[in-house]
Amino acid sequence: MDIELTKKEFAQAVTLCRDIFVKKTRDYGTSWRILRLPSLTDQIFIKANRIRSIEESGENRVGEAVQAEFVAMVNYAIIALIQGELSDDAPQELDEKEAMALYDNHIDTITSLMLDKNHDYGEAWRLMRVSSMVDLILMKIKRIKQIEDNNGQTLISEGVASGYMDIANYAIFCLIRMAEEN
Repeated sequence: MDIELTKKEFAQAVTLCRDIFVKKTRDYGTSWRILRLPSLTDQIFIKANRIRSIEESGENRVGEAVQAEFVAMVNYAIIALIQGELSDDAPQELDEKEAMALYDNHIDTITSLMLDKNHDYGEAWRLMRVSSMVDLILMKIKRIKQIEDNNGQTLISEGVASGYMDIANYAIFCLIRMAEEN
């Protein structure tokens, strides 16, 4: 597969996620600043678990598109990365420009990580089922929860930030795969 195509599709998915983040920031401000990291982890879990439940039951009673859940996972992962870098005395309300600069900084890091991993893994994600990527997201969440329960202490593992970045990348891959299938 052509890396230029991947870059283009990834950028389109990121644009979708970013647009939602901008609109919600305008509607709600940065009310998410009140959330602690475990709460954000749980929000991502709720979204991934809903997708898995819909996949397994074949029924979507709420009616909200699964795509919106992947967008939410990307945005919650980025919010968690932002929360993780801000000091405890940072203001609860960020202005839109500052919030977007922080968002864009993390998207740039996530994109770089995707390009590096995509190179090494040879775009294996394109051959994966969306359901398998959902399982990987759920596994990453369980790992993050365990690290949180251990007060951030690990013996050999990467910290929570790498888990959030992987979740964002898998969710973006799912958005790309779903767009391809439609």
